[in-house]
Amino acid sequence: QVQLAESGGGSVQSGGSLRLSCAASGHSYSGYCMAWFRQVPGKEREGVASMDSDGTTRYADSVKGRVTISHDKAKQTVYLQMVNLKPEDTASYYCAARFGAINVNDVLVWDAYDYWGQGTQVTVSL
Repeated sequence: QVQLAESGGGSVQSGGSLRLSCAASGHSYSGYCMAWFRQVPGKEREGVASMDSDGTTRYADSVKGRVTISHDKAKQTVYLQMVNLKPEDTASYYCAARFGAINVNDVLVWDAYDYWGQGTQVTVSL
């Protein structure tokens, strides 16, 4: 099975940028659907961006145009580039993976995924 480890979180001011990384180990993530989720205390985990095994990407409406999911196969790392960050982007961000295809309606649904990282905190201040 694949193990995931996020990094790159931090504190930025509104309008700033961050790039989160998700390093996969234990098993290649080829053939997996990869995604980024975020969660604030007391709220359900929210899908941010996903990438199918064929490279198709999808984004939540709340981040479209500000977020890009990408990957580097050689480094076995998935990235989440975030620009023009807003205070409402403040959350713990999690990387997730699931082997095989996911129904297109479920790619940003947290319980469609089997493997999770430990999360990295992003804090955006005014």
